Amino acid sequence: MLLVDKLREAQLDFEVVNASQTGGTTAGGLARLPPHLKRSIDIFILELGINDAFRGLPVDQIQHNLQEIIDRVRSVNPNVRIIITGMQLPDYAADDYITAFGSMYTSLAEKNHAALVPYLLQGVGGNPVLNLADRIHPNAAGHKVLAENVWTVLEPIARQVSQQHTAATPLR
Repeated sequence: MLLVDKLREAQLDFEVVNASQTGGTTAGGLARLPPHLKRSIDIFILELGINDAFRGLPVDQIQHNLQEIIDRVRSVNPNVRIIITGMQLPDYAADDYITAFGSMYTSLAEKNHAALVPYLLQGVGGNPVLNLADRIHPNAAGHKVLAENVWTVLEPIARQVSQQHTAATPLR
């Protein structure tokens, strides 16, 4: 996992759980969440929604499901730092759905005082060199760019959380 490598290189000691699932939806994310709430979570990276949009789920339902995930994580981990990774739909027609979907992530981040990766696929989306033949999913080189996009937001948060843990650890 590229982010795990970045955390190790930065000498930040975190246990990372990758709860992603290929083709995952927000409803699937809600269903898979309970076992993960049995452990303490310091930083929660939320990257869901695009597959819901591809299936035509209403934006308000996607947003509701994402908010429910955030609420459930916070109910068990009130001090969790949340990072929301924004997605965008191709701007073929710039209709109301595309606009609402794109702004949903910013609204969620603001409402929940969460950090935001404005567009996870920045620099990758639409670039055939960084995507598989389907032109939708990033290849290995594309994943390195995605990791950088997330790392830009994650690194200062991880450093802050790590320092808070160090300060809270009593001397023996």
